[in-house]
Amino acid sequence: MNKPRIGAQLFTLRDYTETIVGVENTFAKVRAAGYTGVQISAFGPVDPGAVARLAREHDIFIAATHFAWEEFVTELDRVIDIHQLWGCRHAAIGGLPSEYFDSGGLARFADELGPVAEQLTATGIDFSYHNHSHELARHGASTWLSELYHTIPGEMLKAEIDVYWLVAGGADPIQWIRDLADRQEIIHFKDMAV
Repeated sequence: MNKPRIGAQLFTLRDYTETIVGVENTFAKVRAAGYTGVQISAFGPVDPGAVARLAREHDIFIAATHFAWEEFVTELDRVIDIHQLWGCRHAAIGGLPSEYFDSGGLARFADELGPVAEQLTATGIDFSYHNHSHELARHGASTWLSELYHTIPGEMLKAEIDVYWLVAGGADPIQWIRDLADRQEIIHFKDMAV
């Protein structure tokens, strides 16, 4: 087992990563704050090669990413190339469009995920789902999030548990962490006012 590392989820700094100058300044400040790893999410239209160069210059490890599901479905080769350029083995989506939460949406996602996960796995990249609270809405006797992990096997789909959103949805994050322990490479912790 690798030693756990603490990193910064750069979605929280998305207002500052719209340009490559902003990315450079953000990397410098994140590194000065003591973080050695980041998850890239919601960057502006910046050159991936320049991001890789800046990460090296600031001694920052790109531990994970968030890309839109549509990019995985329609531009998978580009997504894989970027992950390989960044030395990143963990790809994730920050959530799905609303139509995946309608009747049949989970089956549609599972069908679309099959070839995506297969190609990612073949290149040494795993794929995770990042939860919010709306996936905890009841669907009969279960929740959409529970059904997601019962329907799709762990070799195809990892869990990027976000404890804030589990608490916001009324769930026990400790139980979710225990239940999905064999699927977790990345976990999100953030403050919630009580």
